Amino acid sequence: MSSTDAEDNRDSGRSAVALDSVSYRILDLLRENGRISIAALAEKVGISRANAYTRVESLMADGVITGFSARVDPAKAGLSIGAMIFVTVYPQAWASFRAQIAEMPDIEYCAVTTGEHDAMLLIRATDVSGVHEFSTGVIAQLPEVRTVVSVVVLDEVISRPFVLPPDLPERRLDLPLGMTQWTPATAGRGALPPR
Repeated sequence: MSSTDAEDNRDSGRSAVALDSVSYRILDLLRENGRISIAALAEKVGISRANAYTRVESLMADGVITGFSARVDPAKAGLSIGAMIFVTVYPQAWASFRAQIAEMPDIEYCAVTTGEHDAMLLIRATDVSGVHEFSTGVIAQLPEVRTVVSVVVLDEVISRPFVLPPDLPERRLDLPLGMTQWTPATAGRGALPPR
């Protein structure tokens, strides 16, 4: 099995690839040990080595597997502080904002969000002053950014590499739909001070 990254063909609005129980079992085993050999993978799943190899290659080609990497404890690697930075972006500046943050190695993760803020960035730093310097001295200074709110992470309770559909228990709440509060963009942004 190659340890090189699969082609990154993830698109906005992407749809799921049809996977069977064998594919989910392969993904589950790779989640636990990305360095498992094809022979060991095939044995644990109960399929031939050729089938295991073909399935892993197919999962990579379909963009389900996007790469293989080591899991690193950031604190033990010297980055003991984590912070979430919530950003409000000027609507016409999204392309530029995305291009700018893609070049910033401080950012571990970025997600476009609904609600009060437009994006959430997860960053790592050696200390709290590093978080402050990055959030106010770098992110807040971008012309694409309207507001910045930083939240220091006190404790990371769960950090999973990924979740699969079979991991999710069936739940049925007898609550009417519409229990989520949505913040209207126009009212919330109109109340923000001009930059």
